[in-house]
Amino acid sequence: MAKRDYYEVLEITKSASADEIKKAYRKLAIKFHPDKNPDNPEAEEKFKEAAEAYEVLSTPEKRQRYDQYGHQAAGGGGYGGGMNMDDIFSQFGDVFGSGGSPFESFFGGGGGGRGRGVRKGSNLRIKLKLNLEEIANGCEKKIKVKRQVACDECSGTGAKNGAVQKCGTCNGTGQVKRVVNTMLGQMMSATTCPTCNGEGTTIKDKCTSCHGQGTVEKEETITIKIPAGVVDGMQLSMSGKGNMPPRGGVAGDLLILIEEIEDEQLKRDGLNIIYELYVTFFDAVFGTSVEVPTVDGKVKIKIEPGTQSGKILRLRSKGLKDVNSYQKGDQLIYVNVWTPQTLSKEEKELLATIKESENFKPNPGKNDKSFFERMKEFF
Repeated sequence: MAKRDYYEVLEITKSASADEIKKAYRKLAIKFHPDKNPDNPEAEEKFKEAAEAYEVLSTPEKRQRYDQYGHQAAGGGGYGGGMNMDDIFSQFGDVFGSGGSPFESFFGGGGGGRGRGVRKGSNLRIKLKLNLEEIANGCEKKIKVKRQVACDECSGTGAKNGAVQKCGTCNGTGQVKRVVNTMLGQMMSATTCPTCNGEGTTIKDKCTSCHGQGTVEKEETITIKIPAGVVDGMQLSMSGKGNMPPRGGVAGDLLILIEEIEDEQLKRDGLNIIYELYVTFFDAVFGTSVEVPTVDGKVKIKIEPGTQSGKILRLRSKGLKDVNSYQKGDQLIYVNVWTPQTLSKEEKELLATIKESENFKPNPGKNDKSFFERMKEFF
């Protein structure tokens, strides 16, 4: 099923402010919250859909890329595809409240209470340089990345032999709750446990391998699939390929910034490819066949007799694919007739004999379009 427009999901306009986006998401999150809609798969999907939309539109950089390129700007299946409930409660605690559930913090835990959310590790950012051929056809890249992974010695717990203890202060929830008297009556408030810093566990003996952190640095080879048609400055995302957080949780993401290597012969103009072809005066007069480079290799084209300098030839569908659709650009070949800059005495004398010939005098006909007319025709 095709993804719905994120602005449509949150029921806001494209000019909505950050506060309006947050308010709209909070309204939908409360409406479709699993605590309020138990055993309702449709409500859960709408809850996840709203969270995915908020993840993108609440971040200026992601929102800008989404406005420009749509759902595919982050590669694969969009920005937040595959978000689970733990990701949502962990990532958007500022929207739900410190407890992760609006019903727990507003109504004293009446919704069943989700307790401590799953922590997410930090993201990693890399730059990936691609040539025009790789961008045109898509490619697969293997890169080495140093990232924090779970310690094998303690299974990521940070404790010697993996022996952790439930925090006695919060009883493993990671939160300390208290009742606050207000003019509206008693309300439940939850704060991060000061003893375990919200982890819910404490360590008696630290792991000697990771020194209690639960993570160690490791170099990994990661395979990245690049879709055809990416553009310079676009950012792709690989979920779960970032750093693991200390002592348990889910890994962050690997963010890949695309950098386009400028080609020496072919120039990119949106989805079109531009190539400057220089031919001799005599080839333009008599016509010829020449090979020109494309992103798919060399092809042979025909130069008709009497070709004028500035003529534009089109190779259909030899351009770049649109990353968001099946649309594909063309290759445009600008023909330039090369005028000799230095001539020998004999060459000058030879050309002088035909200089005044009627056929050598400019005489454009109706079919000889001006430069501006040719440009309007192609663009």
